[in-house]
Amino acid sequence: MKRVLLFVMFSAVCFGQNAAVTKGLDIYNKTCGTGYCHGVGGTAGGAPRVAARGFDDAYVMQVVRLGIPHTGMPAFGTMERADLLAVVAYVDSLNGVTPPANPNLGAGPVRPKLSAEAQKGREYFADQVRGMTRCSVCHQADGLGFPVTLPLKTIPANLAELVQIKTPELETATAEGDTFPALALDKNGAQPKVYDLTTPPPVLRTFAKGSITFKADSAWKHADMLKPYSEQELELILVFLRAVSKP
Repeated sequence: MKRVLLFVMFSAVCFGQNAAVTKGLDIYNKTCGTGYCHGVGGTAGGAPRVAARGFDDAYVMQVVRLGIPHTGMPAFGTMERADLLAVVAYVDSLNGVTPPANPNLGAGPVRPKLSAEAQKGREYFADQVRGMTRCSVCHQADGLGFPVTLPLKTIPANLAELVQIKTPELETATAEGDTFPALALDKNGAQPKVYDLTTPPPVLRTFAKGSITFKADSAWKHADMLKPYSEQELELILVFLRAVSKP
């Protein structure tokens, strides 16, 4: 009887870990596996690989929660506790590590309960079927996505406003004989850094000082990025953004 009980307990723990890893894989693919960030399966992309690096659980937890200052790695500590633990469990699994059974993260943030429409919009926001044209490739909301662009100061009131969003922060950059739409992260530093928006996903590029010039305005249009979505899907994404945006 004792052996049976131990087997049941062991199976339950393994099932829970496998479920967490599966959930973490889904969130990782929607948020981190974007090409300019990490690659699919923890391979290298614009950022280094996270698979087979010898990371332990404590380090993975620290980086996911707090990010890495002065790099493109943001902090994801505001994610739902279950989602955060799932991502850590997945990255742990890529490094041959089993996370502790009862990690202590505190209570975690309180999230509003999403309506059915908002939840559907959340799914569209990070829909992997759309590849690199999904919203979460450039935007972050409710713990999903990567904040390439600045957050919206206000959520568009309707579909027309969403389509007509202006992008004054984008410029036309010229470097290495190439001209491209750019979002500058650091224009005047020792090594200017920009996101090149020629094709999705945006590519983080670094140049030698004085080797890149900028011209105000750009032909890049946000409306072009919305084409993979139907009007109904975009309406639901707006419902989701309103539900999770801060006043």
